Amino acid sequence: MNSPIHMYSEVPPTKQRNREEKFRKAKNVPFWHMVADIVFPMMIKNRFHAAMCKGKENLDKRDKRFATIFYVNHNNWWDGIWGYYIIYFILKKQKLRLRFMIEEMNRFPLFQYVGCFPINKKSPQSAIKSLNYAVTTLDKPDIGFWLFPQGIIRPPHYRPEIFQSGLAFMAEKAIEKYGGINLVPVANSFMFLRQDRPEIVCEIGEPKTYTVPDIDRKDFTHKIQKEFENFLDNHDLQISKGNFEGYHYEFKQKLHWWRAIEQKLKSIGIKEENE
Repeated sequence: MNSPIHMYSEVPPTKQRNREEKFRKAKNVPFWHMVADIVFPMMIKNRFHAAMCKGKENLDKRDKRFATIFYVNHNNWWDGIWGYYIIYFILKKQKLRLRFMIEEMNRFPLFQYVGCFPINKKSPQSAIKSLNYAVTTLDKPDIGFWLFPQGIIRPPHYRPEIFQSGLAFMAEKAIEKYGGINLVPVANSFMFLRQDRPEIVCEIGEPKTYTVPDIDRKDFTHKIQKEFENFLDNHDLQISKGNFEGYHYEFKQKLHWWRAIEQKLKSIGIKEENE
């Protein structure tokens, strides 16, 4: 049996494989969005018992003159699909258009048509090309850019948070070109709670709008990184206490028949004890 010791790597996949990747500009094609709107929710609801979210009303506080970058913890395979679900279903009233960088997008070229584009970390030059393009997509206030500032998948609860410089680069350039940018932290947890299937717990933080162009990227990265770590720690702490105040279910599956029978038997037992 293979050892799980190398499950996580500090080296990005495109650098490991040392392959060139065709660059594709992000598009929003209605037909492929229709397909994604069917397939992605089906995938999520087939695997998870429920999803709950807190803080989506915070998006009303953003400066609607500028685009928004959602910066998110990256711990598993579902993060990107869940990001699509958040933008187009949970935050549907905000009418945002997703932009999303995907490493090794040559394996999923159709994602180009639902707002995605590739980032190749084989070399700094290739990565900068994608980041420069990413900045050009922030020109409209209805853009919701989904970003994993860690740059690679980290284990759940990994500490300390380590951000690469991409978020600071994009924020600085967006301020210079468009006058400002909204940054919104998002914490996602995929976990077992009280059911036989895992659940998704999502917390959307309060937006911060930046309009001052003279950003020191190193200091800015350190500041945002530390704030995000505190945000994640509090998110985890509240879950560990069983405190779900402020959360609302975005979907919740019916219990499987054996779980429904179990719940019924429990309720009968409780009723008999109280009589």
